Amino acid sequence: MLQDFMGTQFKAILFLLFFYSVLAKQNQLSSNLEYQDLLNLRSSLGIRARDWPRKSDPCSNWTGIVCNNGKVTSIKLTGVRRSHKGSLFPQFAVDSLANFTQLTSFNSSGFILLGPIPDWFGQRLSQLKELDLSSSSILGSLPPSLGSMIKLTSLSLSSNSITGTIPTEFGKLSSLKVLNLSGNSLTGSIPSSYSDIGNLTVLDLSSNLLSGPIPIEFGSFHDLKFLNLSNNSLSSYIPAQLANLSQLVELDLGYNYLSGSLPEDFSRLRNLRKLLIENNELEGELPSTLFSNLSLMEYIVLSWNRFAGEIPDVLWSLSHLRILDISGNNFTGVVSNFTNFSVSSASYNLSNNLFFGNEAFDIRNFQSIDLSNNYFQGLAPNNSGIQVMSNCFTGSLNQRSSEDCRKFYADRGLVFVNGSTNGTSQTPAQRSSKSGHTRLLIMVGVFGGLGVLMLLALAILLFLKICYTGNSNERGTSNVSPVVEGDNHAPVKFSSDISGSVESFTYEQILQATSNLNETNLIKHGHTGDIFRGILEGGVPIVIKKVSLLQSEKESYKLELDLLNWITHHRFVPLLGHCLEHESEKFLVYKYMRNGDLFSLLSRDTDLGDENRQSLDWITRLKIAIGTAEGLAYLHHECNPPLVHRDVQASSILLDDKFEVRLGSLSEVCTQEGDNHNLITKFFHMPKNAEGDPTGSSFTSCTYDVYCFGKVLLELVTGKVGISQSDDASTKEWLNKFLPFITIREKELVANIVDPSLILDEDLLEEMWAVAIVAKACLHPRPSKRPEMRRVLKALENPFKVVREGSFNSTRLRTTSLRRSWSVAFLGNWHHSSQDSINASGQTSKEGINLRQSGRVGSHSHSSGNERSSSCKRSSSEIFPEPQETLDIERQDMN
Repeated sequence: MLQDFMGTQFKAILFLLFFYSVLAKQNQLSSNLEYQDLLNLRSSLGIRARDWPRKSDPCSNWTGIVCNNGKVTSIKLTGVRRSHKGSLFPQFAVDSLANFTQLTSFNSSGFILLGPIPDWFGQRLSQLKELDLSSSSILGSLPPSLGSMIKLTSLSLSSNSITGTIPTEFGKLSSLKVLNLSGNSLTGSIPSSYSDIGNLTVLDLSSNLLSGPIPIEFGSFHDLKFLNLSNNSLSSYIPAQLANLSQLVELDLGYNYLSGSLPEDFSRLRNLRKLLIENNELEGELPSTLFSNLSLMEYIVLSWNRFAGEIPDVLWSLSHLRILDISGNNFTGVVSNFTNFSVSSASYNLSNNLFFGNEAFDIRNFQSIDLSNNYFQGLAPNNSGIQVMSNCFTGSLNQRSSEDCRKFYADRGLVFVNGSTNGTSQTPAQRSSKSGHTRLLIMVGVFGGLGVLMLLALAILLFLKICYTGNSNERGTSNVSPVVEGDNHAPVKFSSDISGSVESFTYEQILQATSNLNETNLIKHGHTGDIFRGILEGGVPIVIKKVSLLQSEKESYKLELDLLNWITHHRFVPLLGHCLEHESEKFLVYKYMRNGDLFSLLSRDTDLGDENRQSLDWITRLKIAIGTAEGLAYLHHECNPPLVHRDVQASSILLDDKFEVRLGSLSEVCTQEGDNHNLITKFFHMPKNAEGDPTGSSFTSCTYDVYCFGKVLLELVTGKVGISQSDDASTKEWLNKFLPFITIREKELVANIVDPSLILDEDLLEEMWAVAIVAKACLHPRPSKRPEMRRVLKALENPFKVVREGSFNSTRLRTTSLRRSWSVAFLGNWHHSSQDSINASGQTSKEGINLRQSGRVGSHSHSSGNERSSSCKRSSSEIFPEPQETLDIERQDMN
């Protein structure tokens, strides 16, 4: 009996050994040809030996290699690292792939393959089912041969630099379920032949340069669940045929030029959870039946269109609604009882419309409600979760004028009741006392109003002078240079204690300080005046700018006087005084900056003939970057309306004896385009510079400053002098050549472009890598995608967060955190923001929605209509917040 049992056990063991031996053979590479091809691929891509060791079996020991029956079936380069030598010049060198006849999956997401997709891909890789080349720095156009990969079920080419049009041959990919071409520079129209892809479940063409209408044939995608065409230049109307997409879960058409009305047939999209159509040119009323069947809606974003009329009541009772943004339209009607809102934790943005109402607001547990810039009246809600600026409330500051409110209500046949009294009887003494108080209030109101009008007039004149900058095209020189050398200057009688004071100099004092404006004391010819060095009595060095009114039609000196007297932020060059008594010449006197300007310092770094030169170390460079960002963030975010520097370059960044930044070249400062100054200049027929930067945004937009600052950051990283001074062909060529070396996934790449004079350890290199990522985000070709300067400042203050937070070896964003990773906030915005990362299985992960209210810069952004007073905070000690919290929403596998 025992012998039988032992025999049975022995047979079982033999069977298991045989089974495992067969399985092991299946998982071992049996083809010497494929082994050699893998070695060739290892060599051409420069993969390090630790990931693909030569003396071990690729199927069992090589990272990312999967085999079946002894053949390679899947190659995943995501997570595979290159050797240092391989990182120097990464290329799309994968010719060996053509020999893998059983290859069904190739994934290089996040692995740099600099260059175009080879033409042979479509013919030689005919067995591929999954192809993911996202975030691989791919260049060039899409080869039509990819349309021959008829077994392909998932194609992701997102977040690259692909140009040209979308091949019509892609319509032949009949097995395709996931197609993601987002975050590239594709142009032309969307081929209608895509309608032939009957199994498509995910279609993402967002963040490209596509134009023309949305093909009506898209209505035939009966299995489509996610359609994202946002951030393009699509025009015409929204096809009603999209209502046939009965499985659609998310529809994103935001940031285009779509017109017409919202199709009423959308009420048939019963599975729809997200409807995002912000920043278009849609108009008309919302159909009353539109949302009646959309009970699953979670996100509705219709902001910054031209919708009008009243909001359908059903909108307030959607039980799953989390985000509602209808701001920036012409909606009207009474919205007074917020107890009707079904989800107390939701965020509602109703700002910049024509809503009104006079009942008490009941807001207790709401996460966020923005009612600003409407016509609500009554007692203002006492709740920190509600914004009420520019309404008709009582008990709150920053409201509309009573006259404006009365007119609004009178035009609609309504009564504006704020401030009225009831009809109860009063004693004579009470009436007399009240009469006296009334007269006093009237007098206070009259004189107070006159005072406000005078202040407003002064503010208008100030901003007219700021904006009236003429049409000069010279942008390559600095107004102020603090470089002072030598000590052979005639002294002038003046107190040596001049810190913080602004004096009026005589013409004779100016001549004495500069030795009669001697050419030997000339520093440079600025584009608004000549810059001289000077010495005051007591040996105090100064810098003097001479402005010739005979050569300049605009009195730019007045602009700088007004601006520097208006703001006292420590990041701007101190103005010591002026001389205005000469008829044809005016003089501005500045404090001397011992370390000159950044351009001069970096130029000296590149002077190889100077044996005594001392390179500007990285710690100092980062300090300069942070100081410059502080000054620009003050102009952009603490001044109301925002101010644009317009001349951000290395020669405008002045440095004191401790290398603290003092921004100069302030004669070009102007309020941001789209704010109050546009209306003022139009009213007075003032000329306004309409010239744009190389990427399309106006010189009077804060995004232009961000773009220029990005070039300054690259100068600090690379030591390449002159990048920030021009946008000529050579500069653009340099940017196109070196920007691909900046990626959040390959730190070693940035070592190819860093300043060779710098001595860096591992931490400093990582810090420089982070700054390069921020610079690339600032240089985004689409102005609306560049980060705000306060975000840039926070990133520079915390550079390691840019590269260490989040997972950079996966196509999926972390869903365990409610905060956007710094990498997504910056380099992720290089191609797109809030875009899906779609993996081979069709699963997606998407960031939450960033409810933008300002419209698209440089395109069809809308004016809020607010009349804001012009002001700047006197100083800044604010620590700007980290990127806002958003929801990382994990989609379920829909395939």
